[in-house]
Amino acid sequence: MRRTNSCNPGPSRWTNRTQESAEIAYLIDDDVAVREALTGFLRASGVEVVSFGSAADYLKHERTDAGACLILDLRLPDISGLELQRKLIGGCPPIIFISGRGDIRSTVQAMKAGAMEFLTKPINPEALVATVTAAFERDRLNREKTADIAALQERFSLLSPREREVLPLVVRGLLNKQSAAALGITEVTLQIHRSRIMQKMLADSFADLVRMAEKLRTIGCDNTSSR
Repeated sequence: MRRTNSCNPGPSRWTNRTQESAEIAYLIDDDVAVREALTGFLRASGVEVVSFGSAADYLKHERTDAGACLILDLRLPDISGLELQRKLIGGCPPIIFISGRGDIRSTVQAMKAGAMEFLTKPINPEALVATVTAAFERDRLNREKTADIAALQERFSLLSPREREVLPLVVRGLLNKQSAAALGITEVTLQIHRSRIMQKMLADSFADLVRMAEKLRTIGCDNTSSR
């Protein structure tokens, strides 16, 4: 039995919400009526939508670099939404699951794997727009974090091998003479390395350098942990 179209796009108070935003909502649902209903409403609300009838169609699509979210039906004709979520871990925009019936086990699995929300059909249009808005915001924050980490790694790559040895000692709060003794160099040489580290890492202050070193340690860059 085909599911009925329960969403009436109609006039919406969200029409100007995105102001020609470059963000895209990807929608995967095998029910044509549901796809058309959700696509129509989201577009009327100012959201750009690209829709697919299967996971395979989505995986074949070449995504742009625009911000995005994924609205994903739990049950698809090829693989389940949960299976697709597992395939996409690490390279996927925020996911909003939709389903024709409540499924507590699937909901728990989806949320534990990082899904934004689990909406039950018939979809409440207001809830959908609010969730898509939140998903776009999460994606923006994730992309900013990724860009910040990439920039930090790039700066770290500019450090010489000796500077990478100096960095963890300095951020531990050791005196220059203590760090110099640990490395078998003079205090003057240590101060030169410290100054170059500050310049290459674009650190505005010692506290800023400490925060950078902690981020590098968290993402697994070598020679930034305490000895």
